Amino acid sequence: MGKEGLIVAKELKRLQSNPVRLDWFIKSHVSRLLKSDLVAVLAEFQRQDQVFLCMKLYNVVRKEIWYRPDMFFYRDMLMMLARNRKVDEVKLVWQDLKREGVLFDQHTFGDIIRAFLDSGLPSEAMDTYEEMRKSPDLPLSLPFRVILKGLIPYPDLREQVKDDFLELFPNMIVYDPAEDLFEDQEPESEYD
Repeated sequence: MGKEGLIVAKELKRLQSNPVRLDWFIKSHVSRLLKSDLVAVLAEFQRQDQVFLCMKLYNVVRKEIWYRPDMFFYRDMLMMLARNRKVDEVKLVWQDLKREGVLFDQHTFGDIIRAFLDSGLPSEAMDTYEEMRKSPDLPLSLPFRVILKGLIPYPDLREQVKDDFLELFPNMIVYDPAEDLFEDQEPESEYD
């Protein structure tokens, strides 16, 4: 990130509680940033889980003349939103990527689904799984294995995905964890 990008990032964080000044700053300074600085500031805010500022910059990036729909741009946004459990924003970003005709590969679908599962959002994970199943890409076993591992805390959903996996890959074996994996451990003594 260049010097101007650093200055803009600092100022955006300072102004985020003042919507009027923030919007003015975005119009006057953020839109002047070079592509590399703008993308770097967005990536840094994603790393810091600055959801509000990420959504602001997400909209700025999509309006730039150089913007082209990109699978990795959307993957990074969705994974950051999943980590922060921002379901409404996920739906908005998902609508945008559908409108722009962005297609994910099977591995990217697996990563996004796993991010939802790890964040305790099984409903969003299964919605994304349905999109994965409709994808024109040929199914791969590894993303299914990643999803199955993430579904261990959700046995009913796991069985559904496991059935699909065994139908698609009949000669493969699915590891099933021991039944007592999630049972409570022996209670600790009061005197430990």
